[in-house]
Amino acid sequence: MRSVVASGLLLAGYALALSACDPGGASSGAAEAAADGETTPPPEGAAAGAADLSTGTHVVLLGTGTPNPDPEASGPATAVLVEGRAYIVDAGAGLVRRAAEAAERYGAEGLTAARLDIAFLTHLHSDHTIGLPDLIHTPWVAEREAPLKLFGPGGTSAMAAHLTAAWEADIENRLSGRQPATPDGWRVEAVEIEPGVIYKDDRVRVTAFAVQHTGWPEAYGFRFDGGGRSVVFSGDTAPSEAVVEMCAGCDVLVHEVYSATTFRDRPPEWQSYHAQAHTSTVELARLAVRARPGILVLHHQLGWGATPEGMVAEIRAAGYDGPLAYGRDLDVY
Repeated sequence: MRSVVASGLLLAGYALALSACDPGGASSGAAEAAADGETTPPPEGAAAGAADLSTGTHVVLLGTGTPNPDPEASGPATAVLVEGRAYIVDAGAGLVRRAAEAAERYGAEGLTAARLDIAFLTHLHSDHTIGLPDLIHTPWVAEREAPLKLFGPGGTSAMAAHLTAAWEADIENRLSGRQPATPDGWRVEAVEIEPGVIYKDDRVRVTAFAVQHTGWPEAYGFRFDGGGRSVVFSGDTAPSEAVVEMCAGCDVLVHEVYSATTFRDRPPEWQSYHAQAHTSTVELARLAVRARPGILVLHHQLGWGATPEGMVAEIRAAGYDGPLAYGRDLDVY
């Protein structure tokens, strides 16, 4: 880890079977994919009836979207709950309100706004960070007491500092006015990371690994180990050997994906970009065969008109027959 910078005001300066997803039997998904590639919606609120998110390790998809403004998919953001505590990966649009919705739906106190105090950024693209002002300021208004601990690539510290500076008037008003406010909940302790173990506490160990996302000198995936489970996030990436190595039979692999079928109809300049920045269904199938996750969860899906069933079928046709889910907002794994 290169540096720790606390930003300031600058005033002066988410199955095939429950056991495949969660050994404790607490799982839900918007699509459970069988080996023939079909998808079947589970009962509404299945996770709420079965899950105790206060124990063990659970993955809650807070947002599965892309830069495209899909009203059904908030911006990319995921919570890993380990023994009840939330660790956030990426800060897409709608993050805090989706977390509040999950907290209410699943009785997950760790996802209430005031408890959101640690986050990890895969890279600094706007769709992965545009919810960062929300994550900084809304939980503070909800009486978060501790500064937000934020881990990300180079540039994270500057981004955090600019975002607190941009709300300088608001912060001053809340600190000096009649509204009760905690003194430090608005602050950000930003840590710029390098590959390796970047965070550890009594619940979890987080390891960062470098991935390729065209145009970014630094982009990361993360592995979480804790609560008896291992969870790997690809981040935005072209097919990466690092994902295979870091998963190596992990319990949950959350991986971005685009449709290899509809990709053929994209303009040449977009084909060139996506081929170097993201992972197709065919490429992901080959990768997952080698990575052997307990369940592969599709995330940040670029379909360009492809249906969830169609994208699952593409992966099956390419040779992956393991547990597979098309992730949707508020799914739990």
